Parts: sequence; structure tokens; C-alpha cells
Amino acid sequence: MSKPRILLLDIETFPNIAYVWGKYEQNVIRYTQEGCLATFVCKWLGDKNIFGASLANYKGYKPGSYDDSKLVKDLWKFLDEADIVVAHNGDSFDVKVCNAAFIAHGLQPPSPYRTVDTKKAVKRVARFNSNKLDDLGQTLEMGKKIKTDFDLWEGCIHGEAWAWKQMMEYNKQDVLLLEKLYLRILPWISNHPNFTVETGAMCPKCNSSDIQWRGY
Repeated sequence: MSKPRILLLDIETFPNIAYVWGKYEQNVIRYTQEGCLATFVCKWLGDKNIFGASLANYKGYKPGSYDDSKLVKDLWKFLDEADIVVAHNGDSFDVKVCNAAFIAHGLQPPSPYRTVDTKKAVKRVARFNSNKLDDLGQTLEMGKKIKTDFDLWEGCIHGEAWAWKQMMEYNKQDVLLLEKLYLRILPWISNHPNFTVETGAMCPKCNSSDIQWRGY
């Protein structure tokens, strides 16, 4: 039985642009531009290669563009190959944002896959002061996110080369940190998808054949 393909995924999005009357807790009067996918980075578990793309990578890109159609199609291909998709807060954000983009661009659903939301997995079994990826990375001494602020997003919207470069580095670091967290908490994920039910001869979480029988 072949090992499942596990995809570690993180996406970044552009903000909505809208009219409002004030600054604090405002109701949107009218959208002038709805958000879109700006970048994605992904990595197959056990593979050293990291894949990613941004709006600026595609032919015809112009500063200020929110056209993510080509980016979305490339992202769809990775999800279509995956058996499991791992993302932090992925069930509430990454996966649903991706699905919304697929629907918006007229794509069919990718081949079925299971998800592992590392934020949900941690909250289910442990109580840390914070379940943010950056905080967990530092608490568990695995690393931290690259510090940034909205200037980075604004730079990308304006087509600044330095901003797109930094955004991709920011996105890649998130995936590398995600991978470390996933492997760290893997033994604690009791509801992890089991791909060995037919053989029963391997670990249902990591597919290792180095197992011990301890009864039923």
C-alpha cells in the first residue's frame, strides 16, 4: 500500500477594498474590490522541495491586479493530488478560501482529500497560552514567523519587487514552521486520517512498519 501524499499548505490573501464612513467597527458601504489569493506555498511531507507562486509570477501581471485566476488553477493541481492537506487554522480559513476561489473561477472540486488542522489538533489535547502558529513555534522552540506588517501587503498590491520577494519568504517560513509543528504533535492527533485500515500492518499516522502489538 503506497504512502498517502500529505500536502503542507499556507496561503496569503489580498484585503478587500471598500468605502466606510469611519475607522472603528465600521459597516461597509460598498466594496470597490473584493479580496483574492495573493500567494500560496506548499510542500509534500518528506520532500525537500518547496513550491509556491504569487500573482506577480504570471504573464500579464500589472501592479494593483487582483486577477488570481492563473494562481488558483495552479493551486488546484496540488490539492487535486493530495490525500491529506495540513494547514494551521486550515479548516476555517485556508481550505475554505481555496474552495471559494475554485468555485469563483468555475473549477470542479479537487479529488477528495482529508484535512488536518494543526490549530484544532493542538486545542483538542492541550492548553497553551496561545494557539497561533508563531506563538506555538516559539513556545516549542521550533522557530518563529517572519515579522511583518501591512506595509508588506500594500507593497505587493503596488507591485513592489521587494515586497513580493519578502511575501514569498514569509509564506515559505510559515510552511516550514507548519511542518515542524505537524510532526511534533502527530502522535497526539487521535483522529488523524487512517490510511492503513485495509492492511493493519503500519502505523495509521506515519505509515511506519516499526510497530508494537499491545492488545486490542
